[in-house]
Amino acid sequence: MFGLLKTGADQRATRRPSQGRGKAAVTFASRLTFDNMSRRFGDTLALDRFSIDVEPGEVLCLLGPSGCGKSTLLRIAAGVERPSSGRILLDEQEVAGPNRFVPPEKRGVGLMFQDFALFPHLSILDNVAFGLKSLTRSEAKAEAYAALERVGLGHYAGEYPHILSGGEQQRVALARA
Repeated sequence: MFGLLKTGADQRATRRPSQGRGKAAVTFASRLTFDNMSRRFGDTLALDRFSIDVEPGEVLCLLGPSGCGKSTLLRIAAGVERPSSGRILLDEQEVAGPNRFVPPEKRGVGLMFQDFALFPHLSILDNVAFGLKSLTRSEAKAEAYAALERVGLGHYAGEYPHILSGGEQQRVALARA
C-alpha cells in the first residue's frame, strides 16, 4: 500500500511502501496518471503542476489541510472538473488534456461526494432501494438489503438516516450507488 507523502523538487509525488501488508477497501483498477496537471480558480492556484502514476492494485492516500486541493484532484480524475493545464490518463489513454476531454459518464471512475444526500423520511432500506425502479418492490428490497449487508449496515435497514454517524451515512450512500 502506498501513501502520498510529499511533492519532490520536480513536482513528482513521492510514495513509500508501507511496512505491513493489509487488505484495502478500495484500490485502483486502472493505471491513473496525472501529468503536470494544474487547476486554477480565478487567482487561486489549487493544484500546481501535480504529477503521479498510480498502478492497478495500489492504494493512494491524499493527506493535507482543508483547501489544499485533495477533493479538486479527485473531482478532476472523475471528470466533474476540468484541469487548467496538464493531462490525465487512464490506462495510458488521455481522458483530459489540452485538446481532449472525456466526460465523466465515459470514464468509468467513481466518486463518492462528501455532501451526499439521503432522504430523511425514508428508512435506510428504502433509501438504498430508491433507484431500483426496474425491479419489483420485493426484488428491490432484497437487493437493497444485500447491499446494506455488504457495507456492514444490514442491522440498520428499518431505521432512519438521522440515527447514523456521518461515516455510516456515507456507507449507506455507497450501498445505494
